Amino acid sequence: MLRRRSESGVYTHLKMAAEGLNFAHMGLDWRLLQAIAELGWAKPTLVQEKAIPLALEGKDLLARARTGSGKTAAYAIPLIQHLLQVKMSPSVTEQAVRGLIVVPTKELGQQVAQMMRQLTMYCARDVRIVDISGQADMAAQRPILMEKPDVLVGTPSRVLAHQQGHNLSLQDSLEVLVMDEADLLFSFGFEEDLKNLLCHFPKIYQAFLMSATFSEDVQALKELVLHNPVTLKLQESQLPDSSQLTQYQIRCELEEDKFLLLYALLKLSLVRGKIILFVGAIDRCYRLKLFLEQFSIPACVLNSELPVQSRCHIINHFNRGFYDYIIATDEEVLAEPKQKPKRKKGAKTAKGKDQEYGVSRGIDFQNVSAVINFDFPPSVESYIHRAGRTARANNPGTALTFVSNTDKNLLAEIEEALAGDSGETVLRPYQFRMDEIDGFRYRCRDAMRSVTKQAIKEARLREIKEELLNSEKLKTYFEDNPRDLHLLRHDKPLHPAIVKPHLRNVPDYLVPPTLRAIARPLISKHKQRKAQPPRSSNLRGGFRGGRNPLRSFKYAKRKRQTQAKSKEAA
Repeated sequence: MLRRRSESGVYTHLKMAAEGLNFAHMGLDWRLLQAIAELGWAKPTLVQEKAIPLALEGKDLLARARTGSGKTAAYAIPLIQHLLQVKMSPSVTEQAVRGLIVVPTKELGQQVAQMMRQLTMYCARDVRIVDISGQADMAAQRPILMEKPDVLVGTPSRVLAHQQGHNLSLQDSLEVLVMDEADLLFSFGFEEDLKNLLCHFPKIYQAFLMSATFSEDVQALKELVLHNPVTLKLQESQLPDSSQLTQYQIRCELEEDKFLLLYALLKLSLVRGKIILFVGAIDRCYRLKLFLEQFSIPACVLNSELPVQSRCHIINHFNRGFYDYIIATDEEVLAEPKQKPKRKKGAKTAKGKDQEYGVSRGIDFQNVSAVINFDFPPSVESYIHRAGRTARANNPGTALTFVSNTDKNLLAEIEEALAGDSGETVLRPYQFRMDEIDGFRYRCRDAMRSVTKQAIKEARLREIKEELLNSEKLKTYFEDNPRDLHLLRHDKPLHPAIVKPHLRNVPDYLVPPTLRAIARPLISKHKQRKAQPPRSSNLRGGFRGGRNPLRSFKYAKRKRQTQAKSKEAA
């Protein structure tokens, strides 16, 4: 099923196939349908409903859909269906790499490979998927590539390196090319790698470009990769509507107010469930983590300095419910630079940051109840992709943004972009009385004083050293002992700052009266023991045997004194 030349056209969802189409009507293999049922997908999303039938016809696709709309399955299902049909053909006898999925980040590569494996759970022997996007040694990946898996997932630089190292040959075998998050491929510095990689492809193949936006980079890729494509411009908002995603803003006059507000929201459990906290820089990650540690609130840090194995492990465990809070940074990777820097050889910069890193785009954080923009997003696109981490797959979610006085202009831009012609306020003011939590302010100031620059520096170095140890030196051990890997946690206290035990608990008198009905402050174990009833069934009136030990002590003392006086008199 190679590329069939199709007439160029722009299809909207109003001009496409009849509504109500489900997976069973698409002519998919029964093994695919069984895997889809196992995943619990009752019906296709809008992008899946429109893209899958066109892809099954062999047409090139350029699809734009908002984050969290199901774009991965929109290209994964037709790709697997194509491979199953090829395997059933009697004329095909040789094993070859027929599918290539190019992604901008290693985290997204692991996620895509996981999704592909879930969809091939009933045909894993017929369709083999390999993810080469990680930082594993190329020599270690060579034997896997020699087996010629059916689908490869990788970043452009890694695929090109294997191609140039003669570990991989796509010239005669490639049939389907997918470029996921296409608008990020150039902005992550892969322009030269992509152009060199395209020279190793055959002249005829089917191609999909999936993107959240139609930027200039996507148009450039369209000219390089696609031939007479069908363009899907789905008429949907960039974020879910207000019935699914609730968006709030809250004004913070001082930097201290941000920490005070976050303390109240988390410590009183006013915001519950899994939460992603976005900050603007790596130092801010560790400052916030150390601040929360003062109150015994564990949190993971996710940034570009951590090894890719650690980042993928953190995301995987967060999705499985091991952690409730992640402090992440997008480090302005989505901001439009005036001049795009050329990426040097190697994935990391001189400071050790991984340029193939992006947490606010592409990554599927599952069941996130809220996104908190602790630091204001640097652009409209950044806000959209941060907020898009919650309210996914028809689940409700909340996006809460802290707004300082210097962020008002950016806030106006975001409001204008999201409101469109309606002119309505999208980020509603969060009705919270800061004066009611002023009783907690001295605690926050005490904690903030403990988080010094030196403490942040030490925490940053310690975290990186520990994660490097876990990801490199213990790699072989974890391969032999996978259960120990599941026990590895990334939210352990770093403790370079002085932790004061009294900050762990929230006294009842500090909880505002208006919040006592809904707040659930953490109660210490000592406090719980005091509240428990006496264990012995012989207690009466709270004392064993019905006697007050203090009174018994006084009575015994007086009795001894009387006996001593009588002896002296005798």
